[in-house]
Amino acid sequence: MPASESLWSRVADLPLTIGTYALERSQRDVSSDFTRVSTTIRLQGAGTDGIGEDVTYEAEDQDALQQAGPVLPLAGTWTLASFCAHLRTLELWPQAPTREASVLYRYWAYESAALDLAVRQAGTALHEVLGRTPRPLRFVVSLRLGQPPTLAPLRSRLDRYPGLQFKLDPTNDWSPELMRQIAATGAVESLDLKGRYAGSIVDVEADPHQYRLLLDAFPHAWLEDPHDDPRVQALIGPVQDRVTWDAIIHGIDDITALTPQPKMVNIKPSRVGGVKSVLDTYDFCERHGIAMYGGGQFELGCGRGQIQYLASLFHPDGPNDVAPGGYNDPEPPAGMPSSPLPVAVQETGFRWGTDA
Repeated sequence: MPASESLWSRVADLPLTIGTYALERSQRDVSSDFTRVSTTIRLQGAGTDGIGEDVTYEAEDQDALQQAGPVLPLAGTWTLASFCAHLRTLELWPQAPTREASVLYRYWAYESAALDLAVRQAGTALHEVLGRTPRPLRFVVSLRLGQPPTLAPLRSRLDRYPGLQFKLDPTNDWSPELMRQIAATGAVESLDLKGRYAGSIVDVEADPHQYRLLLDAFPHAWLEDPHDDPRVQALIGPVQDRVTWDAIIHGIDDITALTPQPKMVNIKPSRVGGVKSVLDTYDFCERHGIAMYGGGQFELGCGRGQIQYLASLFHPDGPNDVAPGGYNDPEPPAGMPSSPLPVAVQETGFRWGTDA
């Protein structure tokens, strides 16, 4: 792809024909002690289909979408760009979303389905359209250690899959002894400090003493989303090169607002929102030498394969929090694939593995 040509320009003018669409429910208990509900958007036209996944977290929002049914005026002949513009004129929510960020999740669901359908109707695969080569995908497993926190969730996975690497969510009740036990496994690649969430079930209060213990116990781990508390920032300053950002990243503007410029950011396509925004963010990071990795949102269906696909194109060697979904089960099953995942793109579309 010529340096002057954007990624978005490669897909914006793809023809897209939509006849009907359907909504499909998925539900599963996951390792963070909640029941995950998601909705697959299936757009149908010209003898094929395109799929995307709505990863809005609140079950009541998913219930409202599914109960309303496929009532949006999506049928017609479009380009991908004109369809995405049309979406912005529609009310996608039968009821107001519980969380503002969920608006972006739903745009991504419909637009990723449209991208899949447009590429399949063109008889090709996304990486060919983008001029990229998919590569084997390194991943880490995101994990919380329960209440009260113990080594058991980590140990049970390592006993079955000794090569796993993890992104762990520290809480303020981790003891120094537990930190030593965790560090001794050598399996921790990053710590998700949850310092930029507000009003969520995963909020963690700023505790400078706990930060000091974590920095000492894990001197090489990536530090995702540290608190902006001045006492914490004083500790983080000397290790700024290890800081990465996730929760506050919704696109280019959020990256340019960071001081200093980050070494690496977590690009969650659903959190960035639309296909153009995601591709523009990839372009921006590559131009400015900012490393990237991917993050999941407990996808239950095609959404997990799609973020794996994108990670294989743009940051296959990063600490990608895009492990196969079985690792999110309270007890991961036997026979799970190890990292790196082999390339598993389908012959046509925006699909990875067995997405159907």
